[in-house]
Amino acid sequence: MKPYIVCHMMSSIDGHSLTDGWHLKGASALYEETASQFKADGWICGRVTMQEVSHCDDYPRGLAKEPVPRTNHFVVRDAAQYAISIDPKGAVPWKSNVALKSHVVEVLSESVSDDFLAYLQSVGVSYVFGGKTEIDLASVLETLQRELGVGTLIVEGGAHVSGAFVNAGLVDEVSVLILPLVDGRGEHPASFEIGKEAWKQPAYMTLKSVDQVGEGAVWLRYATGAPTPSPK
Repeated sequence: MKPYIVCHMMSSIDGHSLTDGWHLKGASALYEETASQFKADGWICGRVTMQEVSHCDDYPRGLAKEPVPRTNHFVVRDAAQYAISIDPKGAVPWKSNVALKSHVVEVLSESVSDDFLAYLQSVGVSYVFGGKTEIDLASVLETLQRELGVGTLIVEGGAHVSGAFVNAGLVDEVSVLILPLVDGRGEHPASFEIGKEAWKQPAYMTLKSVDQVGEGAVWLRYATGAPTPSPK
């Protein structure tokens, strides 16, 4: 069992997802408005995105006076919403256990330092372990559903996290807000990226709906898991 997983993102017409330099009035509000329609129990982001959300650069060392057990740690189990940070190496510090009105849950590997775990405990952040050195996303989702009762989660970026969820076959729906601009700057990633070697085959989908929203944007929703087309 796992939660219902939605990948929700903004994209340029040419499929780029990094939004810096996009000066479109109301785009962020439109993104949040469309995301709210899923009534999700939590939202998931990777390290880079969460470092922007946390507004915290570092954490104090020396808090751990003894080894900290590598067991899941839940401070809040009845939050209205959870902010889930995929952070294998423990690189995202937090000033408190709340981000954008959501209780923070760090997803870590067991290779993180004792000091980082002690720090998370000191600011009331929950955390779960996803593996020894790498994160097993399927196992993490099962834990979040079992321990926190989450039914729907939104994957909100970045491109590598979204790609990892799709490539692992864990996404039930892809939601793309296509904005009226083209952005061919080479450093901007595609909406889904995990590396050529890791991506084994296309992920086929079925169109659920198309809506024109806001000032010239298009909202596309796809269900995943459609049958693979037969070769010609």
